[in-house]
Amino acid sequence: MNTSATLNAASAGSHRRPWGLASIVCMGVVFGDIGTSPLYTLNVAAKAASPGGTITPEAVVGIVSLIFWALIVVISLKYAVLIMRADNHGEGGILALLALISPSHAQQNRWRAAMVIVGLIGATLLYGDGCITPAISVLSAIEGIKVYAPQAGRIIVPLTVVILLLLFLIQRKGTSFVGGLFGPVMLIWFIVIGLLGAIGIARAPAILAALNPLAAITYLHHAGPLAFAVIGGAFLAVTGGEAFYADMGHFGPLPIRVAWFAVALPALTLSYFGQGGLLLLQPTALESPFYELAPHWAHISLVVLSTVATVIASQSIISGAYSMTQQAIQLGFLPRMNVVHTAGREIGQIYVPAVNWALAALTLTAVIGFGSSDALAGAFGIAVSLLMAITTLLASFVALQWKHSIWVVLLVNGSLLALDLVFFASTSTKLIDGGWFPLLIAFVISFLMLTWRKGERVMDSVRLVLRQSLEQFVTALRTDPPIRVPGTIAVLGRLTQGVPLPLTRNLQVNHVLHERVLLVAITSAEVPRVPPEQRATVTAVCENVWRVELSYGFMEQPNVPQALELAAAQGKLDIGDAATVNYFTGHETVVASGLSKQMTPWRESLFALLHRNAQRPGAYFRIPGSRIMEIGVEFEI
Repeated sequence: MNTSATLNAASAGSHRRPWGLASIVCMGVVFGDIGTSPLYTLNVAAKAASPGGTITPEAVVGIVSLIFWALIVVISLKYAVLIMRADNHGEGGILALLALISPSHAQQNRWRAAMVIVGLIGATLLYGDGCITPAISVLSAIEGIKVYAPQAGRIIVPLTVVILLLLFLIQRKGTSFVGGLFGPVMLIWFIVIGLLGAIGIARAPAILAALNPLAAITYLHHAGPLAFAVIGGAFLAVTGGEAFYADMGHFGPLPIRVAWFAVALPALTLSYFGQGGLLLLQPTALESPFYELAPHWAHISLVVLSTVATVIASQSIISGAYSMTQQAIQLGFLPRMNVVHTAGREIGQIYVPAVNWALAALTLTAVIGFGSSDALAGAFGIAVSLLMAITTLLASFVALQWKHSIWVVLLVNGSLLALDLVFFASTSTKLIDGGWFPLLIAFVISFLMLTWRKGERVMDSVRLVLRQSLEQFVTALRTDPPIRVPGTIAVLGRLTQGVPLPLTRNLQVNHVLHERVLLVAITSAEVPRVPPEQRATVTAVCENVWRVELSYGFMEQPNVPQALELAAAQGKLDIGDAATVNYFTGHETVVASGLSKQMTPWRESLFALLHRNAQRPGAYFRIPGSRIMEIGVEFEI
């Protein structure tokens, strides 16, 4: 799951840390998902390899080899070495990658438009994955109770529901008060699973044969029809790999790579090999090889540590969903939503109530509906494997856009894409068993995003028709001057052409105009952050009337009063007393009348519903409520 979990303040703070400290801190964010995969990966793959309930030593060695080399190729080579090079001014993640394709110019190029749609699907897959990951992670941790007390199986689902519900309830308070513990706790987790794995290897050194990739190839060759199911199970070991790329901007590539190669990869390798060694000696441990590795007296402690680790992984995913939603809003793929800034430095810098409760409902539905980590495993891998394939495809498009050799791109990215498609095909065998769940979520959100984006384009064309041109506006001011009253108004609008409708409507009705007028357009740049000196572009329209274009990156939260004060301080315009500037915004009502030939009537109605429930511009742009005047404007589309 893409876990862009630490936000803008954390980004700045993390780069000021020494890389060693940043490596420890990033473990709680980047490696939460992939780090807790040993809880369920091997037993899912091993069960797929042994439908009769008995697993052979050849199968054990082959599966462990497959998992190990998946970690090496997919995570170490693809993500840690290659994909992290495709940064957008230091930022990573699928939306940052999508921004490199320049969605604003998608209509001018058919291939670019297709890549934008593919990228949007990839982004929405993260929401589907984000519902499954907390469910399967916490469930698999709590299921460790059955190893110690089999009769306690009936409390697993209710206990998981309680833990996850509490996790979603505390989101509004922010989690920075425990965020600083996430990295050290995950470091302890890796040390513990590494030590347990080393014990398992010492008991059965024969498992080291899995270091040879031929062990995986030979087993898959002889596995027959079971091979696809086994590959799908082994793929769970690399879920969470996209976090390497998504959180690159928050920690920097070096700390993530150091933490991976020095701590996470060795610990995961030891854990999987240790579990494999246990299965060589004790095939009956198939139900939970992870917990069976631990001595009996340590089971409860291990369940507690596992639960804490999976809660950390879930928190990172939830925070990542907030961050991605904010980016999607900025890039124009979602309507404005209430984004609450929580106090703190590390995790939980923002909270998006609508996303939180949607994730809560879907995650709890997954826990109750599927009931076990084994059942959820079928729903888990398909979204991640498709996301990985989409990431590789977008990275290939960007590499070609950056003028890399087409032959190198075809060889390297083509090989990785082929591997991604093998994993996707193998996880697709679980489509009916639960894989449909995250795909359905992704489909619905993708459709909503595309509907919003299309509807806004239709609205922009309507706005342009209704707007007065600058030339007409200036001519009207000179031929029939209105009464000028003291003060400054900033009139907000989406477009940089024409005069915003709230201003012309006010002039038509009240026949007055403030002595200073700012025609403010807020635009989104396809870069993470816009430097302060480039925030405002000011153009004089006529005496004491300026066009002000405010540009924000997709990682930034717009603050219009702050930006205007900055522009005034830079000498770009005169706003008088900043504390007395008033703001005009449009209270827009969209009427779906079926007039547009670009959207079907029912889709127009859906867009009108989304528009009606979008957050008011004043609140989203951080404008004090006492200084806003909303002027009603009705649009028929």
